[in-house]
Amino acid sequence: MNIQQVNKELTGAQSIVITTHKSPDGDAIGSSLGLYHFLKNRGLNVSVVVPDDFPEFLKWMTSCEQILNFEQEQNKVKKLIEKADFIFSLDYNALNRIGELGELIQKTSAIKMVIDHHQNPQEFAHHYFVDTNCCSTAQLVYEFIDELKSTSEITKEIGECLYCGIMTDTGSFRFPSTTARTHQIIAEFINLGVDGSKIHERVYDTYSEHRLRLLGFALTEKMKVFPEINAAYISLSQEELKKFHFKKGDTEGLVNYPLSINGIKFSTLITEKENEVSMSFRSKDDFYVNEFANKHFNGGGHIYAAGG
Repeated sequence: MNIQQVNKELTGAQSIVITTHKSPDGDAIGSSLGLYHFLKNRGLNVSVVVPDDFPEFLKWMTSCEQILNFEQEQNKVKKLIEKADFIFSLDYNALNRIGELGELIQKTSAIKMVIDHHQNPQEFAHHYFVDTNCCSTAQLVYEFIDELKSTSEITKEIGECLYCGIMTDTGSFRFPSTTARTHQIIAEFINLGVDGSKIHERVYDTYSEHRLRLLGFALTEKMKVFPEINAAYISLSQEELKKFHFKKGDTEGLVNYPLSINGIKFSTLITEKENEVSMSFRSKDDFYVNEFANKHFNGGGHIYAAGG
């Protein structure tokens, strides 16, 4: 990536669009809004587009109400993509990860830039800022701003968004991808006045009663453990999800629970959706789920976290 060229193209852009993947998580929304505020503060015309809705526990971030949901505002988003002259792809590296939006982006003549930390990127963009060893796209957004030599422009609201992205994608800073550099960046956000405990509370301590009961049901009734092969899985049908008034984000983090059992190295969450079955994989030690997901389910992700 030629950072001078990117800076020149950004400065001259009339319309910038930031996109992220389907079923956006904390890293997707945090990195998108962090970059949005950075560019907006520079006086640039910028919008954030998501393929579908995101969880309520992420809707406290500043300007989240400005995010355009493609499912709900298709015509508006299509026009925005068509007139954009610079498009960011955050937290995904293949256009099939964003549904119909991918076809729109592929057709446009806009300059495209990927900021991401997943394995095996698809070649569709002009610029790539990718580090598969990085803990989160939110950290990479910080590194991108650092490459622009503009970290002095990071405000408290930018810090809050990026903090949330890093926190959620590192399991609250406990996953192996968390490095000294990660903590240095977090320290900078804290120095800006970012309240980490408050962000943690907003994300993890705002469960509905239904979500907590779904968690209990999943762990007591639906978790199957196979100690002889160091594996476990949880499966949830549409009917079961409806019983607990399922909302977007209610199964977030559920796949991690079996890994807390002594000896379990591989965990799967199988969720029945309207027209498909989604699978989330998590692992630890010497079992790499990105290879497993790619080989058997045409999926992918990280070595210890993937989907199919």
